[in-house]
Amino acid sequence: MITPILLLCLSLVGLVAAILVPGMSDLLLLAVPSTVASLILLLTGWRKRGGREVPNWVVLDGSNVMHWKDGTAQIETVRDVINALTRAGFTPGVVFDANAGHKLQGSYLNDRTLSRQLGLPRDRVMVVPRGEPADPRILEAARDYGARIVTNDRFRDWAAIHPEVHTAGHLITGGYHNGKLWLSLDGAAAPQPLAHS
Repeated sequence: MITPILLLCLSLVGLVAAILVPGMSDLLLLAVPSTVASLILLLTGWRKRGGREVPNWVVLDGSNVMHWKDGTAQIETVRDVINALTRAGFTPGVVFDANAGHKLQGSYLNDRTLSRQLGLPRDRVMVVPRGEPADPRILEAARDYGARIVTNDRFRDWAAIHPEVHTAGHLITGGYHNGKLWLSLDGAAAPQPLAHS
């Protein structure tokens, strides 16, 4: 934080000198951009120190992720993935198909109920309306927030209008191997099954 403050002070001294001292008006060409740049650095530093750093968003395909463990729908699986992503520095949001609640508990669950079960704020969980596929909402949210997507789906039906799904690392895959969660956060492939000797 000291460096941006020093740069701002020096830039302001140069700016004042350029305005007040005869024959120093050329210094404005350097002092004005330096003042603006140092203000930007200072404001960015304050934002980060104040805990308002821009979130590293990631969107979970909740209806896909909930089946990762043993192929059965489990809210705990989504919670495990959220916790792992949060520890890795991501800010997760989740989008579910309308029938997710029926698969999880035998009845419709809205975003408020699912957000409580996941321990997420309500504005980070969405259940799409009945009859509407979740995939377009997932892809649009990821595009809007500059986020990656956690899913084992390849979104082939939507790739023409969302070509970013073909970008390496855009889709984070995952699952369980020997009872442990794995995620392709660094683009690594799924773990290989251990050879039996």
